Amino acid sequence: MGTYVCKGAKLKCSFGSDQSDLSVIHPTQPINTCGNSMANTQDYKPMMNVQPFGQCKSLANPTVSAATAANNGKLQEMPCIPNTTTPWMPGNSKVMVMGFPALMKDDKLMCLWAGQIEVSDAGQTDAQTGAGTSAYENVEFNSRNFGKLFDINDFSK
Repeated sequence: MGTYVCKGAKLKCSFGSDQSDLSVIHPTQPINTCGNSMANTQDYKPMMNVQPFGQCKSLANPTVSAATAANNGKLQEMPCIPNTTTPWMPGNSKVMVMGFPALMKDDKLMCLWAGQIEVSDAGQTDAQTGAGTSAYENVEFNSRNFGKLFDINDFSK
């Protein structure tokens, strides 16, 4: 079993110089775990959900390739602009968040510039202590159809 990913999770790209935060923007009735909105596999949109990773060093990125060529073949990093066009994979289809599989800490996202994006910190914190929590605690379904707290273990049976 894995850890659910929430708003504020830390992401890293194999070609980026910095980490970035995951933005989870669900306009209606978010599903929360430990006080943070849970992410789903559709939270992959560049600049909306996936922020830049500092400097990009992938030669598949046209700006890096052009700058490197202009620098006589010596790698020239350029500002990252994520180019993610497909959802996170594989997701957890046993738990749906806003109609899509829940995003898990081990899921991956590919950038068209050849970077592999992964979750370095799932973003789960205990609302009262601020400490990190384990994977299956405090999942709250805030929906007109679900008016109670569920034990996440109900979904793994």
